[in-house]
Amino acid sequence: MLPNHHTRIIFAERPKTDITPTTFRKETVAFDLKPGPGEVLVRVDWISLDPAMRGWDRFGGVCRYERERSASKDHVSPTTESIPPGAQLLDFLGPLGIAGGFTAYFGLLDVAQIKAGETLVVSGAAGQVGSLVCQIGKLYGAKVIGIAGTDEKCRWLSEELKIDAALNYKSPSFREEFKDAVGYLDVFFDNVGGEILNFAMTRLKQGARIALCGAISDYNALKPKGISSYMNLISQRAKIEGFVVSDYARRYPEALRDLSKWISEGRIVRKYHIIEGLENAPGALPLLFTGGNTGKLVVRVSGHHAKL
Repeated sequence: MLPNHHTRIIFAERPKTDITPTTFRKETVAFDLKPGPGEVLVRVDWISLDPAMRGWDRFGGVCRYERERSASKDHVSPTTESIPPGAQLLDFLGPLGIAGGFTAYFGLLDVAQIKAGETLVVSGAAGQVGSLVCQIGKLYGAKVIGIAGTDEKCRWLSEELKIDAALNYKSPSFREEFKDAVGYLDVFFDNVGGEILNFAMTRLKQGARIALCGAISDYNALKPKGISSYMNLISQRAKIEGFVVSDYARRYPEALRDLSKWISEGRIVRKYHIIEGLENAPGALPLLFTGGNTGKLVVRVSGHHAKL
């Protein structure tokens, strides 16, 4: 028998700093599962949780509806896409997804322009984007050093991803360990911001590039910290550039092609941190900002998914 009620999560209030129990509320409501004319019923099996969500759903003014556009039935056709060999359905939220693999791919190859033999340092290296940046960097012949927040994550980076060194930024000797492992860097791929970015900017080679992908350490801050090492950009003729993956929308097929190939060849390791049930999604979201997840954080909503 089909259910006649469903659970929904309501975004109740925007937090000023950390996400709290009052940020969301859960409701159980009656639900008619029969679509009306011109409607379709969509089942959601998985939800992706991403740090960028912290800044979404903002609306600060008044807008006016201008015009509606729709496609004619002659221009609507079935998709011919399939799951690449060696991949699974969930990979479309991870290495084959926009907020995962595509972000890592374009950020490292286009923005940072990594080259063989260069030294690449990745902050937030045990997260979804960071772990993929590390692996793509190795595929391109770079020396890769990852930064994470626990010894367990560092072991995973070293043993499973086979990067050259993994550093725990919570270690009392982190800065000395960084200098020993890195020396000076060619590329810094930043997912964290804050003090780690500030320190990395003191260790730049001439012509270094910094790709700003995210700033997890500042997303929940009432007043984000600035950087004080920017003068080194001048003396080292370095570049720092932020990017948004949607700028590369026309080139998504390129990323999908290469990432699919690497997965089919067994050259991409992926790890999923799975939360069970939509009702647990609000409690899982803060894990992204406290370092509580390793790999891609997802919520399993439906039991009708493909087996992992």
